[in-house]
This record gives sequence, structure tokens and C-alpha cells, in this order.
Amino acid sequence: MLKLSKLTDYAVVVLVRLSGGVDVQTSPGIACATGIPEPTVAKVLKALAGRGLVASLRGARGGYRLTRTLDAIPVADVITAIDGPIALTACVEASIGSCESEGFCAMAGRWDPVNDAIRRALGSISLADMQIASIPRAFRVPDQPPRAVQPSVAE
Repeated sequence: MLKLSKLTDYAVVVLVRLSGGVDVQTSPGIACATGIPEPTVAKVLKALAGRGLVASLRGARGGYRLTRTLDAIPVADVITAIDGPIALTACVEASIGSCESEGFCAMAGRWDPVNDAIRRALGSISLADMQIASIPRAFRVPDQPPRAVQPSVAE
């Protein structure tokens, strides 16, 4: 199964929160608003800042802000910032000579087109595309009120 890390999922939540109208937000404020533990938010913000997705501002009114709008941040950039290069298998990103099976592996180089397609797909989807307002109504999960639990009748 191809699965993103929890930190990448949190990074998307943090970036969307940072787009929420307030220019500069603090790590504790983001943690409080999102329900993500503050040490985790701080770790995510540090990684995002290291890749230039957010800017860190020092001082009494400091905090973090987006460096680009959500429509200019591809999902691929977030994944790479948190988890490193997108690679389906270890050999896709491995340097030549690092795989002990490289010389006789029948799959050597065969995963590259698949990996490239996934990179292109993730690079074409922005964080703005991920927001509920941008999802076509036909694909949204309908809002349903919680069902009332009917008490059981003892006989």
C-alpha cells in the first residue's frame, strides 16, 4: 500500500490553517486550532520552513506565514518537504551501485516510469485543490446529521 506519513498529513493541515486569513500564526496557536500536539506542529513547521514553504518571523509578533498561496503549493512539495523524495521503491532514488541486486535485477529501471507518473500527478494537485470548497459537489460526502440512537426496549 502506498501511504503518506502522519507528519505529511499534519503538514497539509498546518499549511491550510496558515492560509486562514491571519497573516502570522504561532506554533501553539496552530496546535490549539488544529488539535495537533504543539511539538508536532513545531517539527512540521521547521521542516516546511527548511523547504521554503513557510517563513519564520522572529520577535514579539513573530510566528509563521505562508510564502506562497495554497494554489501555488503542489502536494508533491509538501511530501518532499516532510518525507523526502517521492520514490515507490528504494532503488528508484538509490544512487548507482547502492543496491546489492542491481547487476542482476530484472526490474532495474522499470519502476522509473511509474514513479515519474506519480510525481507528475502529485505535482499537478495543489493544496487549494484539496480544500472542500474546490471539490465538485458530485464528489463531496453529503453532510448528514448524526443519527439518533434508539433506546432498546426490554421485553
